Amino acid sequence: MSIRLNYPQLSSEAYQSLLALSETQKNYSIDRSLIELVKIRVSQLNGCLFCLDLHIKEARTLGERELRIHHLSIWHESNLFTEKEKAALEWAELLTRFNSKGVEDAEFDKARTFFSEKELSDLTFAIGIINMWNRFGVAFRNKPGSLDKIFGVDKIGLV
Repeated sequence: MSIRLNYPQLSSEAYQSLLALSETQKNYSIDRSLIELVKIRVSQLNGCLFCLDLHIKEARTLGERELRIHHLSIWHESNLFTEKEKAALEWAELLTRFNSKGVEDAEFDKARTFFSEKELSDLTFAIGIINMWNRFGVAFRNKPGSLDKIFGVDKIGLV
């Protein structure tokens, strides 16, 4: 699979801005492992192989257990996730797969029982950012593994 067009070069200013926005996630109020689980789940929903590959590797570098990663597609039924993690995954799915009603008050209130306002704001940004990256990955077919060295995930031996 080869990339369809070099969007980082063609739209370099926008690309650099998205990279800078992505960098802000290092300062989020939510555990990085949880953010990576959310990114994996959103990438599964969107069918973005590049992002799925990258974020599984990033989760593994953070010590995430392989079985939990395998269970992400069935997180509703799995007992491997805490209620807070399930709330984050549910929020991610709600924001990735909008319905005509958007997010209902009950769904928002449920998320708020597990996350502070700051955490929910950070989580929502993380979901929005990975959804945007997924759009580029799906549209232009980024090659999985092509940025492993840059992200430092080449050392974990998952290739």
